[in-house]
Amino acid sequence: MYVSMKGMLQRANEGNYAVMAINCFNIETARAVINAAQELRAPIIVNIVQEHMVNHCDSALIAPIVKLLANRASVEVALNFDHGEEVGLLKKALQDGYSSVMVDASRYDLEGNIRMTREIVDFAKQFDASVEGEIGCMGASAGDNFTNEDMKTNPQQALRFAQETGVDALAISFGSSHGNYPKGYVPEFDFERLKEIKALTNMPLVLHGGSGSGDQNIENCVQYGINKINVGCDFMNANVASIKQQLAKDPDINYWVMMHQVEKDSQEIIKHYIKLSKSQGKSL
Repeated sequence: MYVSMKGMLQRANEGNYAVMAINCFNIETARAVINAAQELRAPIIVNIVQEHMVNHCDSALIAPIVKLLANRASVEVALNFDHGEEVGLLKKALQDGYSSVMVDASRYDLEGNIRMTREIVDFAKQFDASVEGEIGCMGASAGDNFTNEDMKTNPQQALRFAQETGVDALAISFGSSHGNYPKGYVPEFDFERLKEIKALTNMPLVLHGGSGSGDQNIENCVQYGINKINVGCDFMNANVASIKQQLAKDPDINYWVMMHQVEKDSQEIIKHYIKLSKSQGKSL
């Protein structure tokens, strides 16, 4: 069933678990994610990051596809515009049928971030859509531009941001970074910061850059108040690994056959994260 993130994340907040949000960009990736959630009876969020939406499948194209797949499933499925940086694209995604959007105005100062995020919150009400905001800034593994101390979320600013924007979920920075970490590297999370922000806001909190963070870090995040976990690279890597394995076995494999197997193989990492997030069996 097609829903916004609001209800599923409210229940996750009350039940002390997290909902997985997996980055997709086409029908095959979205279908793999939804099928994995269906098997484990878990609520799920299909994330479409701005770069993929702009350069691969625009909102008018992907929204009806995900909505149809969602309504064919018996678990809750939300479609979320991930890291929307432009007001026009955020509004268009909502108009085209996205059930949720994530406003990334972290490049602005606090007042600018609040102003842009609140504009989208107000606009989203007419569509009964949910809105995620971001306070703090996440770095990236590319170029070794990892999250540093200055990028981490200020707890008092998080409280003010939540109160003045009215967002349904809040993405915070406490040690994760976007992208593939170097082999053997495990990020160090500031769980005391997470605990403080949770105590102040008592609202659904979001971890971005969940890929490669390590199972123990993910489990601790859920224990201390994270209710939505974004994973992109680990899912994309699983798709690539399946392609490589199949081509190694049969270089002349039929593309259609290969892609169907990719969908099946890539579901394993999604199911692993669903179990870590404790959302298995939590869908209505």
